[in-house]
Amino acid sequence: MNRAKGIVLIITGAMLWGATGPLMEWILSNSMLTVPFMLTIRLLVAGVVLLAFLKLTGNQLRPIWRQPYWVKRLIIFAMFGMLGVQYSFVAAIESSNAVVATLLQFLAPIFVVIFVSWSMKKWPPKYQLIGIAGTLIGLFFLLTNGSFTKLLLSPEALAWGVAVGLSFAFYTLYPGALMKEWGVLLVVGWSMLIGGLVLGSISRVWQSDEWALLLDWKLSVLLLTVIVIGTVAFILFLSSMKYISAIETSILSSMEPLTAMIISVIWLQQVLGKWQLMGALIMLICVTWLSIAGDRNKK
Repeated sequence: MNRAKGIVLIITGAMLWGATGPLMEWILSNSMLTVPFMLTIRLLVAGVVLLAFLKLTGNQLRPIWRQPYWVKRLIIFAMFGMLGVQYSFVAAIESSNAVVATLLQFLAPIFVVIFVSWSMKKWPPKYQLIGIAGTLIGLFFLLTNGSFTKLLLSPEALAWGVAVGLSFAFYTLYPGALMKEWGVLLVVGWSMLIGGLVLGSISRVWQSDEWALLLDWKLSVLLLTVIVIGTVAFILFLSSMKYISAIETSILSSMEPLTAMIISVIWLQQVLGKWQLMGALIMLICVTWLSIAGDRNKK
């Protein structure tokens, strides 16, 4: 029963997160909202809501701020993990599209393998080298549609895509001890709030002319939908880890790009080329292979 519950949670969470990509792509393409403004609002609202929820359920919010060691780690995670992932992902969507940005997120395991191997001062095992090679082959087809002479993405989009993978790898590796000590929701809530405050300060969001755009109730409802769906998706994803293994989570997370692709085809009339579709499939298979082989190797 618990396993079935975990599977439902991860599939629902992955589909909801995959749906946020096309929604944000539509907002950026059909309004004057910029990435910094939209992301500032998203992080601030989600952070405040999560912290308010924790407070109402009897959790203490301030003890973490009384310990300098954990404050430092929290701020680092908020800046380079939470804000890094969110900003690079949205910027990649703006520079390319939701499907490509979601797929480029799956470069993260490569950077994780490279970092771990470098820190241990030894070459990765064979199964990881095979997985990395396959993922890069899939990436080649995704970026070129089988052409050896040109890229389908601009250098800016490719740079943001690599940034998504790097920041997601950091997001995966860094906060383990922090979340174990203080709990996932508390760390995520404070990280979102800190990230939103930092980005809002840098972009001087209080001086922005974009506030007037929110008077359009349709745009406001769509932006609120992105905030709610994204936050719920993240909570469902983390909750699923209590009931199913990391390998099952990794495999079922492939619902993210598939959902983004289906919505983009139906709603935004975007279709990937046949070689791009093959590249996407190869990337998903190789990421799954890295997880399966790693789980077997660990056992």
